[in-house]
Amino acid sequence: MEQIPLEEITLGGSLLDLVSSIWVLASILFKLALPWTPLIAWVAFWSLAVNWVKYRAVLLKGGWTGLAFTGLMMILIWGLIAPPVDGVHHVFGLSLSNFVGKTVYVSALFSIMFLCGSVQLSGACGSLVCFKHEDEEPADHGHAAAH
Repeated sequence: MEQIPLEEITLGGSLLDLVSSIWVLASILFKLALPWTPLIAWVAFWSLAVNWVKYRAVLLKGGWTGLAFTGLMMILIWGLIAPPVDGVHHVFGLSLSNFVGKTVYVSALFSIMFLCGSVQLSGACGSLVCFKHEDEEPADHGHAAAH
C-alpha cells in the first residue's frame, strides 16, 4: 500500500472517504438485515399492533380454536406451495419431511407471537403501545340528544 504524503491529504478528500465508508457500511448492514425482514415485521406486528389485553380475553373465550385452525391452514398451504428443494427440511441437525418441517416453522412463529404478547402484557413495551379503550362509552349513552 502506497503512503500518501501529508501535504496531499485535504479536508474534502477525507470527508469524501468518510461518506464513502459510511455508505459501504450501510449497504452491508442492509444486505445483512434484508433476509430477516419478514421475521422483524412479524415481531413488530405482534408486539406493537395487537392489543394483547383484548386478544388474550378472546383466546380464553374460545378464540384459540380459530388460531389453531389458522395454524393448520398455514402448515397445509405452505407445505403445498413451497416444498423444500431437496425434499426435506434440515432443522437442528434433523432431516424432517415437508409437512413436519412446516409444523416446526409454524410452531416457532406461534411461539414468537406468544412471546411478543407476554412482553407487551408485562409492560416492557411501555410507551410504544397505546391503545384506546373502545368499550368506554359516554355516561349519557347518547340519550340526551333524543330528548
